[in-house]
Amino acid sequence: MQTAEIRQRWLDFFAAREHTVVPSASLVSDDPTLLFTVAGMVPFIPYLSGVVPPPYPRATSVQKCIRTLDIEEVGKTTRHGTFFQMNGNFSFGDYFKEQAIEYAWELLTTSEADGGLGFAEKDLWVTVYEDDDEAIAFWKKTAGLPDERIQRRGKEDNYWSTGQPGPAGPCSEIYFDRGPAYGIEGGPVADEDRYIEIWNLVFMQYLRGEGTSKTEFEILGELPNKNIDTGMGLERVAFLKQGVENLYEIDQVRPVLDRAAELAGVTYGANQENDVRLRVVADHVRSALMLMADGVQASNEGRGYILRRLLRRSVRAMRLLGVDTATFPELFTASRDAMKAAYPDVENEYARISQIAYGEEETFLKTLASGTTILDTAVSETKKSGAKALAGDTAFLLHDTFGFPIDLTLEMAEEAGLSVDRAAFDTLMLDQRTRAKADAKAKKSILADLSIYTDLRAQGETVFTGYTDLETETSILGLLKDGLPVQSASAGDVVEVIVGATSLYAESGGQVSDAGSIIGDGFDLEVLDVQKPVKGLVSHTVEVRSGQVNAGAQATTVVDKNYRAAAAAAHSATHLVHAALREVLGETAHQAGSLNKAGYMRFDFSWNEALSSETRTEIEEIANNAILADFDVVTREMALDDAKKMGAMALFGEKYGETVRMVDIGGPWSRELCAGTHVAHSSQVGLINLVSESSVGSSNRRVEALVGADAFKSLAAERAIVHELSSSLKAPREQVTTRVADLVASLKAAERKIAEFEAAAVREQIPALVGKSAPVGSVTAIVETVTGIASVDDLRNLVTGVREKVQATNTVIALGAVVDGKPAVIVATTESSRAAGAKAGALAKLAAGILGGGGGGRDDMAQGGGTNVNELGSALQAILAELRSL
Repeated sequence: MQTAEIRQRWLDFFAAREHTVVPSASLVSDDPTLLFTVAGMVPFIPYLSGVVPPPYPRATSVQKCIRTLDIEEVGKTTRHGTFFQMNGNFSFGDYFKEQAIEYAWELLTTSEADGGLGFAEKDLWVTVYEDDDEAIAFWKKTAGLPDERIQRRGKEDNYWSTGQPGPAGPCSEIYFDRGPAYGIEGGPVADEDRYIEIWNLVFMQYLRGEGTSKTEFEILGELPNKNIDTGMGLERVAFLKQGVENLYEIDQVRPVLDRAAELAGVTYGANQENDVRLRVVADHVRSALMLMADGVQASNEGRGYILRRLLRRSVRAMRLLGVDTATFPELFTASRDAMKAAYPDVENEYARISQIAYGEEETFLKTLASGTTILDTAVSETKKSGAKALAGDTAFLLHDTFGFPIDLTLEMAEEAGLSVDRAAFDTLMLDQRTRAKADAKAKKSILADLSIYTDLRAQGETVFTGYTDLETETSILGLLKDGLPVQSASAGDVVEVIVGATSLYAESGGQVSDAGSIIGDGFDLEVLDVQKPVKGLVSHTVEVRSGQVNAGAQATTVVDKNYRAAAAAAHSATHLVHAALREVLGETAHQAGSLNKAGYMRFDFSWNEALSSETRTEIEEIANNAILADFDVVTREMALDDAKKMGAMALFGEKYGETVRMVDIGGPWSRELCAGTHVAHSSQVGLINLVSESSVGSSNRRVEALVGADAFKSLAAERAIVHELSSSLKAPREQVTTRVADLVASLKAAERKIAEFEAAAVREQIPALVGKSAPVGSVTAIVETVTGIASVDDLRNLVTGVREKVQATNTVIALGAVVDGKPAVIVATTESSRAAGAKAGALAKLAAGILGGGGGGRDDMAQGGGTNVNELGSALQAILAELRSL
């Protein structure tokens, strides 16, 4: 049974039992505490927790999920996959424990011919929470399971909570017995490799309090509405129904594994280490494909870092399989073809996805090449020093700065006959993780407990009137201060205000929130920020300018019309620039992020090379021509599917409901789904001035522009600069660039001449310095302070020139000078003096210590410096003293 068929049978089964079929949410979670959607229930948390009233009594979904905590275990077990799909059915205060058990048993054991999954009853086991006698009774009643196939387990295994005060409850898990070939008898409590968990039923019926651990917490009582949250692992069921050994061999994953094996010239199943690597490739390529399909861009932080790590681990695994060349064009194509039946977006967006993936692979292959060079140097220096292990900080630098995998460092060091100080490396990694966790904890701690909005959200959704009205009469539903409800606020207080309706736009879709005020009888509130803390609720952060505001008071929300007009112009300008980019660069130049505020827009797009000045000018010209064309800006609300059929672009990272708002500028030329505010005609944008274009990663570029009056002010300032230059240079405007170029060329020529004169003056000192050589200990020494030195390079060239004259002798040269107000010493040795024991690095380090700085280098040439100019003579005398001891 193919994976897509299992998925469809699930949805059909629950749809026939009055469950609303909810499409999968994005892998990019709405929950600010999560990077990704990590479980099937995540999109339903607001309904399960009661923060947001559920729009339906029961629901079902097949949710895309990503988990990365077990990334190191991928490929080693049958259970760990980075991307996976979770079949779920949910009840929000509707049916409960008995019916959930009945549904699960019916779907699992009904024959395939009758639409079920066709599992044999004799192969199914269940676990329940240790004192959940009710669940045991229902299992016996529904399934007729004998006592020995119902096992009790403690809180660690069979009790669910978020880990914080809130909903909680026992759960019951269903396992499939794979048979004695896979392990010992005794059920799930004895062996979870033989007995595979396929379905977890969570009975969310209690309210838990504070606790000290996952298993130690207080149960405060029962919830007013009992909920059901169940999850069946689609990949686990697929590998059991397809008769393969693990989730890497199912129909949606195996094609990538097979293609990787072909490219590497290996046979899957012939070698355990190679098998793990092939499974890593298959898992990571599919996971990366799905992340990019949901708009995640590779970067060095957050979600982008996870994506980059998956891509680089794939490249690394292929390298360990003996493939040093690019493989993503083959592997991602195979994954696309395997996934497109279930997720058409991976095919529709493949041009964009492949551009990102191929660019990342190309970049990392170069990183591996440069990292190899750095590693080779480190290995060479380690061997010269006589050490047997590569320093841990060197391995960490390669890993942290260059993205060079530690296992590759270990492998290559071993090939060179060295080990790696893994303990030091692990300590540095632990320090980094500790800092990251502390940062994450700090960020999480400042997030408001969303439960404070439950009662406010229960009063209904906040109505947004700002598309048509700049002022709206409303009532204040509640006030929050420091995360707690308050009844009033006075002048100077900063509080959150929740109202029934608002004309003020809440930050979303790249557009910052409106400026404005909330006024009423006896109070005036300045709006500082407008956000959507939970779905359907708008919160206004305000400072009380005057008076006292009370919960329940009548109020009017007032938008700053000038700010709104400028912000709307900036947002419409973003659409114009996006359309112009796609016209010039093609359909793969897809939005990767934006920011719009009054007078300014920033737009990130998928592209892997800098734009030429000609291309930037062309894009700017097209966008401004669209302004001159005075296109109508038409907004319509319609069904999401209808908008997509009309060619509207659904931008990645945005969440859309069943009804969406489509914005046209010039008809289909610019057609996007967008909930932001816009001008009525393109001419109202006024002017777009592209002021910069830069890189924001290996696969993304960023353009920034000023809009409207700000754009005009910028161009006027540039005009004033050109006028001033024209006057100063006594040249017409059109000749200014030529005159400036001529002046720069003349300046560079003069600088070269000066440098030549200075170099000649330095060289003239060589004969005199050679004449000052004198025996010191077992060597001859030239140790002097020199003047007229403009740079450390000049000093080095002088030392080198002196050494060339005395190369055949056993001479040590140590010259000191003051360069840019700081002392510098450079030491050089000849082959004969090195044979006598003179080492330039040690001598330079000695001098630098006296100068209050640092230094060192090779035995033949080294440099030292510091901050104490007055000690330069003492530093040179110390070198002489050291030479006398040779």
